[in-house]
Amino acid sequence: MRFEFKPSFDRSIKQLPQRDKEGIKTAAIQLVDILSHDRYIYKGIGLKRLRGNFWEARKGIKVRILFRWEGALVEFVLAGNHDDIKKFLKNA
Repeated sequence: MRFEFKPSFDRSIKQLPQRDKEGIKTAAIQLVDILSHDRYIYKGIGLKRLRGNFWEARKGIKVRILFRWEGALVEFVLAGNHDDIKKFLKNA
């Protein structure tokens, strides 16, 4: 399985407060570990299919990670709150 972090993901992380940045990085590493090794997906990560190939993982209540999962490729697209994800999917 391949993992790719899009420039839009990096830009979206830069806009977040420092404590959220660390949380996103930790959640992304956990998600890579879970998906690459077919590990148990615990409820705390809040993995959810949104639309088509787009999936969401949560880090806490406010911060979410949007990624596209197609076959053996996982592309991290955006990090933000519910409204940021909703706005992105509306325009995608």
